[in-house]
Amino acid sequence: MLGRVSQIDEEVKENTAWEKVQIARQMDRPRSKYYIETIFDSFFELHGDRTFDDDRAIIGGLAEIEGQVVTLIAQNKGNNAKENVESNFGMPHPEGYRKALRLMKQAEKFNRPIICLVDTPGGYCGIGAEERNQGEAIARNLLEMSRLRVPIISGIIGEGGSGGALALAVADCVFMQENTTYSVLSPEGFASILWKDSKLAEKAAGVMKITPTELLEYKVIEDIVQEPVGGAHTNPEEAAEYLKQYLLNQLKILTSMPAEQLVHNRYKRFRQFGV
Repeated sequence: MLGRVSQIDEEVKENTAWEKVQIARQMDRPRSKYYIETIFDSFFELHGDRTFDDDRAIIGGLAEIEGQVVTLIAQNKGNNAKENVESNFGMPHPEGYRKALRLMKQAEKFNRPIICLVDTPGGYCGIGAEERNQGEAIARNLLEMSRLRVPIISGIIGEGGSGGALALAVADCVFMQENTTYSVLSPEGFASILWKDSKLAEKAAGVMKITPTELLEYKVIEDIVQEPVGGAHTNPEEAAEYLKQYLLNQLKILTSMPAEQLVHNRYKRFRQFGV
């Protein structure tokens, strides 16, 4: 497996799980749109799933980074109330996942690497989403991503919640930024189910194994991408530079591999979590 991109300064105390939850949810944390504008030289957005609608909780299209053209797919949160309403607080509908899959299949057709930026509390669970088969849309992405014959890099840049996050995270390399979380459900949901009290969310976060360090130990992810001290929101430009260098490094590694090896390694990677 690929090693960590950087080691966290030992003199800086690592944030607790609950602190990471709070930083990941920080309103002024740099979101996918900021990274798209800062890291990539150009971005041409593509819209719609060709079936129902254009889900603004997922944005995607063609991007260029240091001369390398990629397909970029990102879950979209806002930095204020209006932007969050427009993007449904980063909770995709089925058409969002189907748009993402359409773009990934297009990337495979034209032999473009895929970069996914994950930042969602989970897939939207409203009546309309269920009527349009949210579960099937997520499951279809898992199936199709597992056998795409192009490099896939996927990373958690905020919250990585449940199947809504996993639907963009079946990748050759999965990373997390330093102050992010990746879990089957929110700490509030965990506490409500286990202890019947959502106010015990901080306790839940401490036992759920949701932090980058814990998930690296369990080999759920390959890498932790460093953030500025205090979190990415304290210095977005520095956070973007760390992320850019990481993506460039992984693109160089993965684009040198034959398609058969990519698919084989990806299968082995996720098969280890089978029961």
